[in-house]
Formats: sequence, structure tokens, C-alpha cells
Amino acid sequence: MRYIDEEAIEKIALGAAVLGTGGGGDPYIGKLVAKEAIRKYGPVALISLDELEDDQLVVPVSGMGAPSVTIEKIPSEIEFTAALDKLEEVLGRKVDVVMPIEIGGINSLTPIIAAAKKGLPLLDADAMGRAFPEAQMVTFHLDGLEPSPVTMADEKGNTVVLYPSDGVWSERLARVITIEMGGSASICDYSLLGKEVKQSAIPGTLTLAEKIGGFLLDNKGKEQQGIRKMLEELKGYQLFEAKITDIEHRLVGGFTRGSAQFEGINQAQGRSFTIHFQNEHLVAKEGEHILCSTPDLIAVLDEETGFPITTERMKYGARVVVVAFPCHDKWRTKKGIETVGPNYFGYDFDYRPVEELQKERR
Repeated sequence: MRYIDEEAIEKIALGAAVLGTGGGGDPYIGKLVAKEAIRKYGPVALISLDELEDDQLVVPVSGMGAPSVTIEKIPSEIEFTAALDKLEEVLGRKVDVVMPIEIGGINSLTPIIAAAKKGLPLLDADAMGRAFPEAQMVTFHLDGLEPSPVTMADEKGNTVVLYPSDGVWSERLARVITIEMGGSASICDYSLLGKEVKQSAIPGTLTLAEKIGGFLLDNKGKEQQGIRKMLEELKGYQLFEAKITDIEHRLVGGFTRGSAQFEGINQAQGRSFTIHFQNEHLVAKEGEHILCSTPDLIAVLDEETGFPITTERMKYGARVVVVAFPCHDKWRTKKGIETVGPNYFGYDFDYRPVEELQKERR
């Protein structure tokens, strides 16, 4: 066990934005709220899966909605703890441990806020190993675990309790409610016992995010040295260096959807690239050639600092480095590909691992 302080939050926010593949909500806003919670309530204890007891009740605390909404509709600590309080009321018992549902953007920091206010330990694990846009896109769903009961809350004082039959229905019902709550809401789902979480969650992801953030902060402006260290740690690939020439954002069905166009610079001069996203980056292409696709990770980084740029923060003219990393093995199973592969998102090609695509490209 160790404690998360303000310095750790700074690094986690940066590293989680890389692993969040452009989504998971704005990490800057999450960082500000999490730091304020630490100042107000004190550091948060971070425990590993090995320290988790089988009979402890573990609850993910997260936000749902379009990342672009959270920039203008900033969440509060009350919003995140209200969903957790309602879940305790429904279950008739206290929560023992909270955890992030995904390791991306604001959703890596949301449970820190709840843990600080309620004096609970935080689990160093998540259920994605990255960020995905829909509620059923978690390892708990892959392993047949049920999300019910699901509690939701907004900044107006509204709370909702759902009993969906599975993760897919949890997404469908919660998404509609999120839209009615103004495009973003807090949510607690998959309240599980420690023994279930230990079998299904992806371990050590907050520590990994902190490590990646450290690489970038410690090597800011050092000729992409932080990016190189990050690629080595994650066994990743540099896809291209480019300038953003066009961006299309649409708020559709509670998601930020769209694409970005890039013109190559430096060694990629004269080449054109595209990234398609739904909250998170899903596909990177050069012309019609696939460079990387979901569930593998795609991140857009500032060329000078190496800092990640989320989908809602991409701007015309920005000079960037686009990188990719292999996903966790759980997503490369048959059910994993059915749940988060390119076919699920409507693309007419099958998933191929980024390692295979890059070997072919070389």
C-alpha cells in the first residue's frame, strides 16, 4: 500500500490521457478536482489486487457522457459521491474499496475524488487497460459478471437506480439517462466482491499511468525522449509525425464522434493520414491502409512536449506525433474482438494486431 498525493495525481493525469486513447474525459479538469479533494480530505491509499480481500465490496466510480461536454459542464465531488452513496443505500452495506472502470482521462481520477471524500482505499487496477466509449466494454462483461444494480447521479441532485439484465442493456439505458442529465453523469456499476475483481480486472494500471506521466514530465522538450521511453515501456510504435489539417466533431447519441485529417511532416512529408474516433481513437489509416485499430491503443501527442491531446482538444495546425500500443490480451479473445473490435463500430475490416500491421508496413 502507498498513498496518492498531488504530485502523483499530476503524473497519473498525464499517463492516463495517453492510455485513454483520446477519450475518458478531459484529464486537466479531473486533475484539478482530484487535487482539491486531496487538499481537503488528505492523501488516498492505493492498494494492489494482491492486497484486496475476497469478501471486500469493490465499486468502480466513473463518469459517463461525451468528453466535449465535461469541458463546459465541470463535475463536482458531490456528483461523484452521490452515485456511490445511493449504491450503498440500495445494497444495504458500505463500500470497502473503489476503483477506476477505465484508465483514461478524467475517469482515472474520478475514483480518487470519491475515495478521498469517503476515506476509502483505491484499487490499482481497472476493467479496460485503456478507455472505451460504452459501458459493456469492460473485462467484467467479458467474464460474464453482471452490472446490476447501477446508480447514476448528476449535479442537480438527481439520482437513478437501474437493474439492467446485462452490460449491453446497462449501456443502452444509462446512455439515454446521461443525455437527459445534460450529456454527462456519474455512474457506479459492477459492484463486485474482491475475489471476482481479482480474477477479472487488469492490474497495476494506475501505477503504469503514473510511470508514463513521469516519463513525459521528466523529459519535457528533450527531443521526444519521453515519447521514446514510453514506447519502450508499452512495446509501442510511432505511426507518423504530422500536422492536423482538418477536424470533424459531432455530438451524436451521447458520444463525441468524428475524424481528424493529418498531413505528414519530417520523414512523413507528402503523406496523408486519418484518425476516426468515438470518444476514443478507433482507427488510424494512411489512405486506405490500416495502421492500427481498436482494441489496440492510438494516442495523439504534442510534437514538442510529448503530452497527449484528447479528441476534444485537437486543433487545426497542431504538430503531433501519433503512436500506438498493443492492448491487453483479454481484448484479443473472440469475445473481446466481438465487443470492441472494428466490426462492432461499423468498420468493414477485421481486427489485426498492431504488431502484425507494423511488421507488414516495415
